[in-house]
Amino acid sequence: MAIRTFGANAVDWEERVDLARLRDERLARLRAQLERSELGALLSFDFANIRYMTATHIGTWAMDKLIRFAVLPRGGEPVEWDFGSAARHHQLYNPWLDHTPGPPTPEGARQTGARAGISTLRGAFHPEAGIAQDVARKVATVLRENGVADEPLGVDVAEMPVLAALRAEGIETVDGQQVFLEARRTKTAGEISLLAQACAMVDAAYTELYEFLRPGVRENECVGLVSKVLYDLGSEYVEGVNAISGERCSPHPHVYSDRLIRPGDPAFFDILHSHLGYRTCYYRTFAVGSASRAQRDAYVRCREYMDAAIALVKPGATTADIVSLWPRAEEFGFPDETAAFALQYGHGVGLSIWEKPIFSRLVSLDHPEPLEEGMVFALETYWPAADGWSAARIEEEVVVTASGCEVITKFPAEELLVAGRKYWTARGALDTLRESQSHLNTAAGRGEAGGAAGGGAGAGGAAGGAR
Repeated sequence: MAIRTFGANAVDWEERVDLARLRDERLARLRAQLERSELGALLSFDFANIRYMTATHIGTWAMDKLIRFAVLPRGGEPVEWDFGSAARHHQLYNPWLDHTPGPPTPEGARQTGARAGISTLRGAFHPEAGIAQDVARKVATVLRENGVADEPLGVDVAEMPVLAALRAEGIETVDGQQVFLEARRTKTAGEISLLAQACAMVDAAYTELYEFLRPGVRENECVGLVSKVLYDLGSEYVEGVNAISGERCSPHPHVYSDRLIRPGDPAFFDILHSHLGYRTCYYRTFAVGSASRAQRDAYVRCREYMDAAIALVKPGATTADIVSLWPRAEEFGFPDETAAFALQYGHGVGLSIWEKPIFSRLVSLDHPEPLEEGMVFALETYWPAADGWSAARIEEEVVVTASGCEVITKFPAEELLVAGRKYWTARGALDTLRESQSHLNTAAGRGEAGGAAGGGAGAGGAAGGAR
């Protein structure tokens, strides 16, 4: 299998991602999952679920505000209420929502699947303004029109006043998030193409970043560079760039800073962005100027865990099979799996970055999930170096195929890359495998450093089943 990577433009001479089919297939999967459930309808406030259901989007500024909402009744059509003029835009430009109209409004205008409505702005509206009650009335009206008002309503995320108002309307609310996530568990061919294209954009960003990295630049400058490359390539949303360098690598803080990168530093990055809604989660580690032996050894260990995991990915394997290869939290310096969560980790990737299935020793050994053809997920490994401050982080996104998997994150990560300019001495090129503590690079010092690299938390011994 070779997943195609298309250009972003529409052309008449090549079949690319069929977006109309993408919309139809997503809604069909959601409907099928709803039919298999005991729910009468689904109510969504989550942007990813609303997009999956209705193929609408109003930008990323509103993703944390819970202001939009949409309903899918069993056997019916989706209805979405959107922010102000966005609803009018959907009526003009989203014909797939222009289904059989409901009853006319008092003004005589017909009701389409896109309507004006707004939730409570996370409580910013005055509680006595009746906004939550208005949301509940709108939803209850659609449920009654479709004959499902007496059946449970599955909700993904919601504000407490809205849930209370729905109860006052006689609507029973239950968890609906699992229905959405089950529908999104495997991806259509169009979704896989878009996920691969999103990764291709990050490939380009890493190439620019590798050429930019050098002593004297700051982590935040790296974030700015990556963001510009992605937006120039047409990214819809740069969700985050995790830029970690030097002694900040261990423990991993999961947030970038204004730290100045120095010679011999490790630096790892996670690039998360959206292409037509489809996300990436894509770590790479570099050494800047040179790499110490401890850092190199940590990278080798990190890579071995990754390769062993990818080798097991195929339909029928389980999340437990994968995580059983990875080290226990105590083996790399943490007291338990909660404290080490997301360092040896895997997660589905789609319209959001953490979807089903989840791979973690915290849950997967006791609650394994089978891998299926069409799943797309990221596997990420971490290993702290024996020097106590360096570390390595690698992440690959894979598509489960009929016989195995295909890796769609293409920027080289088989070996530790050294970024920055090449230095020359009177005797030739400066060795890029060297300690940042200069006195350790003497003949005697190298011997001492080599011995030290074998100790420390988790640095010695075999890597579980990975070595």
